[in-house]
Amino acid sequence: MEKKIARRLEGKVAIVTASTQGIGFGIIERLGLEGASVIVSSRKQANVEEAVEKLKAQGIDAYGIVCHVSNAQHRKNLVENTVQKYGKIDIVVCNAAANPSTDPILSSKEAVLDKLWEINVKASILLLQDVAPHLEKGSSIIFITSIAGFQPQGAMAMYGVTKTALLGLTKALAAEMGPDTRVNAVAPGFVPTHFASFITGNSEVREGIEEKTLLNRLGTTGDMAAAAAFLASDDASYITGETLVVAGGMPSRL
Repeated sequence: MEKKIARRLEGKVAIVTASTQGIGFGIIERLGLEGASVIVSSRKQANVEEAVEKLKAQGIDAYGIVCHVSNAQHRKNLVENTVQKYGKIDIVVCNAAANPSTDPILSSKEAVLDKLWEINVKASILLLQDVAPHLEKGSSIIFITSIAGFQPQGAMAMYGVTKTALLGLTKALAAEMGPDTRVNAVAPGFVPTHFASFITGNSEVREGIEEKTLLNRLGTTGDMAAAAAFLASDDASYITGETLVVAGGMPSRL
């Protein structure tokens, strides 16, 4: 039976970064199905166009803008074009992330550390500086962090640390942007996407992760999208400064 999706976001305008595939696409699709006008963005024009077509085919009002989040002009274009087209911004989901290396932290090159910090943390702050003047009362910011932010380890350790930073950023910006804007985060568990191809490509790794969950399965992009849509909606109107862990019961404390 097809699950009926509530239309909680009618009349809202939503930007999702890195939204042409994986969790980002899952989120933007869900926001669109709930009635929001959605702005698709990622680095490659072809990917943006393809994603917009897929969304429009489902009757979603979708608009695509190429945006490499670490490019200041791209960020400005993203915000200006959105405001020009829709007149406002209600929802921003900061989803873009990079994990350029699997080296241990103490063997990581400075350029790798810079890139991790720049894309996973700093670019979101700079984007929100551009967005802030255009936010409506009752708006919602959502950071996509990670279960790895709570226990950074192994090949994802430094990536995990940047995601830990987002837990703090969520708290800090909730204080700074309230009461008119709510700021929350979703911390996905392991979801088999292109970004996390090390999971899908190796059945032992996959089974090892599944056993660490209480639900004995990996997450889906739909699981993450449902959480983000809830936080974006008025159903979460008294929730701010929180991180919603969507990880099948994996341990989640610092």
